[in-house]
Amino acid sequence: MALDATFYALVGLILFFALIAYLKVPGKIAEALDARADKIGNELAEAKRLREEAQSLVAEYQRKRKDAEAEAASIVAAAQREAEMLTAEARQKTEDYVTRRTALSEQKIKQAESDAINAVRAAAVDLAISAAEKVLATKTDASAQDALFQKALGEVKGRLN
Repeated sequence: MALDATFYALVGLILFFALIAYLKVPGKIAEALDARADKIGNELAEAKRLREEAQSLVAEYQRKRKDAEAEAASIVAAAQREAEMLTAEARQKTEDYVTRRTALSEQKIKQAESDAINAVRAAAVDLAISAAEKVLATKTDASAQDALFQKALGEVKGRLN
């Protein structure tokens, strides 16, 4: 009987499959694939957990940023209100100061005007008295001078009061 190569190939193939079955290669391959699938599943679950954690951190930081922005805005608004109050207060104080200084200046001007009028009156009175004395000294005697002087003095006192 002539055994051809096909027969030997078939016998070799059958022995090969028997050896694989005896060594339980398909089970080991299945275990390796299952382990690999479990590992990939675990990695996916870990990646999903990390992604969710990162999203929660992002959300928390965004909330904190918004809170910080709101707080900064309220601080700026408070500073603006305080600056406006200080400006208004300074403006009011300046106006009060100018008003007081103006009133004081007007009072000093009135006092100086009054002093000047009094000084002019006094000088006029002194000049009038001096002139009257000279005129009376040349035209009247001593008794008439005393009478005229007393009369003039009484008139001056009456006008000054």
